[in-house]
Amino acid sequence: MRPAAFITGITGMAVVAGLLLAGEARLGGGTAGEETASAEERATAAADAAPKAGERATMSDDRAEMIARSVEPTAPPSQAPSDGGTPKPADAPQQAETPAGETPSPTAKEAVELARPMVDNAGILSFGERRLLLAGIVPTPTDRICGPTGRQWPCGMMAKTALRLLLRNRSVSCDLETVEWKETVTTACRLGTEDLGLWLAENGWAEAAVGSPPMAAAEKARQAGKGLYGDDPRRN
Repeated sequence: MRPAAFITGITGMAVVAGLLLAGEARLGGGTAGEETASAEERATAAADAAPKAGERATMSDDRAEMIARSVEPTAPPSQAPSDGGTPKPADAPQQAETPAGETPSPTAKEAVELARPMVDNAGILSFGERRLLLAGIVPTPTDRICGPTGRQWPCGMMAKTALRLLLRNRSVSCDLETVEWKETVTTACRLGTEDLGLWLAENGWAEAAVGSPPMAAAEKARQAGKGLYGDDPRRN
């Protein structure tokens, strides 16, 4: 064999072996190369998409809406009144008209006509076993004595007589919750339009209760020397 042919053959075999090795290396590293290229491409795309220093970031309306929906908190489900949730104001129980522990308002009084009242004293009328204390005054006891020593007189009895002469067994109108009252009730009574308690105070035949409407009238009577505050009317 010639030397030239031998060298040519060895060279060809070396070229073929080199080609085979190069192909194997290319086949084995192809996937890694592609992955590396993909990562590099994504990084490059992200870098290109990010705003550069000094530039305003821009975003489309659709993109912004998608981001807002993705981060929007989910609203909790509404609670039904039966699951222990706080009831709505409309579902709250209504307050009773009269709270527990409170006394209901008393029955409104009405004017009741009462016939033939008896006068116990200047301030108390009687109807059998029942009695009415005239409102706003302090009844004058029948045994009360008025006047200075030596000029005393039975002002209590005179006050009773004055009221009895005013009534003369005529009917009176009294403010009552019921006509079936028991024992003694304090109320206002009138003879026509004349308030009996006020009449007694104005004429000095009874003292006014503290803080009552007849107080001013009783004070005028005292200053004028009427009734209990004056002399024995039998001597006039």
